[in-house]
Amino acid sequence: MALPKPVLRLLFILTAVLSYLAYDHFSSLMTPSPEAEAAAEAFFTQHYQSNTQGHTNNWAVLVCSSRYWFNYRHMANALGMYRTVKRLGIPDSNIILMLADDAACNTRNRFPGSVYSNKGKLLDLYGENIEVDYRGYEVTVENFIRLLTGRVSPTLPRSKRLLTDDRSNIFLYMTGHGGNEFLKFQDNEEISAFDLADAIEQMWQKKRYNEIFFMIDTCQANTMYSKLYSPNILATGSSKLGENSYSYENDPDLGVAVIDSYTHHVLSYLENVNKSSQLTMQDLFSTYNFHQIRSHAGVRTDLFNRGLDKTLLTDFFGGVAQVEVVDEQVSSGEPSSAQASPKVEPEASRPPKEPRAIQNPQKARPKSTIPSSSDSNPLINQAKGWGALLALSGLFVWSMKRADV
Repeated sequence: MALPKPVLRLLFILTAVLSYLAYDHFSSLMTPSPEAEAAAEAFFTQHYQSNTQGHTNNWAVLVCSSRYWFNYRHMANALGMYRTVKRLGIPDSNIILMLADDAACNTRNRFPGSVYSNKGKLLDLYGENIEVDYRGYEVTVENFIRLLTGRVSPTLPRSKRLLTDDRSNIFLYMTGHGGNEFLKFQDNEEISAFDLADAIEQMWQKKRYNEIFFMIDTCQANTMYSKLYSPNILATGSSKLGENSYSYENDPDLGVAVIDSYTHHVLSYLENVNKSSQLTMQDLFSTYNFHQIRSHAGVRTDLFNRGLDKTLLTDFFGGVAQVEVVDEQVSSGEPSSAQASPKVEPEASRPPKEPRAIQNPQKARPKSTIPSSSDSNPLINQAKGWGALLALSGLFVWSMKRADV
């Protein structure tokens, strides 16, 4: 039995009024309180103040420039660094490993598929969990410079690209045979200190890094960073001008040296470092000892804008997990910040040694896109509610006229 029209009209009006009251109630619940806004603001302000160096991601570029069996130790050097940065939190996606990769499966290797850095063979550095990005004859000076500067072929896989930006800290490690201001690549070519300096300057111009920690283990290693002139670079090397770098120990089973003294010293120290460690660069450099390394390891700090006692080892060796809320909308058709071509800042408008770190976190931090209580006007909310009520009433009147017809 159908209800009379007056009853239907009364029920409809009652439903519309209840709907509006429910809308008004829940919209007030969705509006954040001033106390909640203040707590969120304090949290993000503290986060940015603690992140004084202004970097959000870490990368590692590890280069073994040698090949052939008798350079076994150089491959072990690079693999030792690879294992350490992975252990401290840098993922494989942020590690570029350049390796001749001709020792693990060499016919003279009595332990096929393995690379060891000590004669006790306690730890296999090769194993099954390794990703070599540039292998064999791909390890060239050209590919290395293209990797740093981002001037790569469009068809190059992402795994072979250094997808950094101006918030990236980069650990750059190189090992091999070298001399006064040069490093040999596979006994075929060499990169000079000038080439390296110019490549890093291009990185700075293109905003491809925030800070760089450059470490090199080779003969006369300290000469390789002598020509650097770009800001925000901390550099260290295994030996001074006119001085050789020496291997640490030989393995009688393999018949070759298995690691260099300088790299062995650094890796041994980093074994005591974990992801939450507060040890600094100053702590590492203070352990440099001629009697242990058998050469005069050097450090260059004039291009670096932070104190060594304020620079954590994990700022370069560890992983970083930080999230930033920005007010820009990126459509699916636009390239990501890592792929987009960075805008080159003119040399004249940029101070030569001034870091791009956030100087005033409260001013530099972008605002959230989530509307706050200050953005929601009560009059606007009421107008929306009454508008919805009028629309329902109009629909009701129209339906009644149609029913009378």
